[in-house]
Amino acid sequence: MPTNLPPEYFKIEKRYGDEQGTDEKIACLEEMMSVIPKHKGTDKLRADLRKRISKLKSADHSKKGATRKESAFNISKEGAGQVVVVGPANVGKSCLVSALTNASPEISNAPHSTWKPTPGMMPFKDIQIQLIDTPPLSHEYMEIGLLDLIRRSDLVLLMVDLQSDPFQQLDEMVKLLHDNRIIPLRLKEQFLEEKRNITFIPFHILANKNDDETSDEHVNIFCELLEDDWPLLSISATSGRNLNQLKSILFLRLNIIRVYSKTPGRLADMKAPFVLKKGDTVEKFAAKVHKDFVDKLKIAKIWGKDVYDGQMVQRDHILHDGDIVEIRI
Repeated sequence: MPTNLPPEYFKIEKRYGDEQGTDEKIACLEEMMSVIPKHKGTDKLRADLRKRISKLKSADHSKKGATRKESAFNISKEGAGQVVVVGPANVGKSCLVSALTNASPEISNAPHSTWKPTPGMMPFKDIQIQLIDTPPLSHEYMEIGLLDLIRRSDLVLLMVDLQSDPFQQLDEMVKLLHDNRIIPLRLKEQFLEEKRNITFIPFHILANKNDDETSDEHVNIFCELLEDDWPLLSISATSGRNLNQLKSILFLRLNIIRVYSKTPGRLADMKAPFVLKKGDTVEKFAAKVHKDFVDKLKIAKIWGKDVYDGQMVQRDHILHDGDIVEIRI
């Protein structure tokens, strides 16, 4: 790899790795081509980029020419994590996603106004988390694609209506998901001997329509009826009550950390963190920055938790949220 690539190249390359759409990936590759210096040392890299652009364009052309219709539930993951909001009709899923993201799902008091999933991006600090509004979760009618979407997600929000028998709503949802082999992650040990294929996902209950203090009693009654130790938050999607707290909970439940990169001799880039899982190491971070850095990594300098500023660490050093890393190769 050339040693004199400009910093803009690596920023674009990071965007390329985060993009899911073919058109966006092609645009990133073409932008990378435009910032690479033209000399013999970059000939191989430029040829590789041209090959990747050609391959993506061919695949996209073939996909657009296909007659098979892709399911609306095949939603690519974007941002720091994918969170699916599920629940029966009229509990406020669309209102919540609209309040927290850039999406505009149809909001109506009429039942079953949402027929297709609607994704949106929720900003939290300096990252984005994907929230997906979904059609009602119901025994009467439910598309198979909805269950597949839930299985692929990183976190499931089970939303109930505090004003309309929330305990029964939750009980029916949990049973429906259980019948389809979707189980809360916290119960995994109870199913270790099960031989059937089971998907374990973190669940979090949202008790909606807790608009003000006058409905707090409904929350207390609901919590008393719950026999299991469910993680729960009461909110109001219309008044905004506890929505900021919900954002923080989503970040924590996704089990992720933000790590910032620093180039030697320069200030750290504090606007575009790399998102890793809790417990990830410097080696994992290096792989995120660039695939070639893993083998070439010798040592790293860290600013953050449990270290002094600029401390030298090895590749197996465990990172924490907010750490700044300067890779030395």
